[in-house]
Amino acid sequence: MTQLDIIERRDGDRLVVTVAGPVNSYTYGDFQEKMTKALAAHPLVVVDMEKVTTLSSAGIGVLMAALDDAEAEGKRIVVLRPSEIARLALESTGFSDRFPVAQNLRDI
Repeated sequence: MTQLDIIERRDGDRLVVTVAGPVNSYTYGDFQEKMTKALAAHPLVVVDMEKVTTLSSAGIGVLMAALDDAEAEGKRIVVLRPSEIARLALESTGFSDRFPVAQNLRDI
């Protein structure tokens, strides 16, 4: 099993959560914990997925739950630079239309 690395950094009023590695049934718990804490403390969470190597249904579930929570609280989540694997996973499930996507932080 490959490790999931999650790094957080503030960028003005937003939090950038950089995710690297597989987001799957083995690693989704860490991702879920970070997203829950991020949304509790920030009005805008940017999830940088450029280095995501796997995005399973468990990982998509975390993103969907976080998006629902954000919308209910008047907050935002933006997916930044999704890797080809992440982009295809979101598109194949039909959820890609739910997530705002940006290719750089200037666009957010």
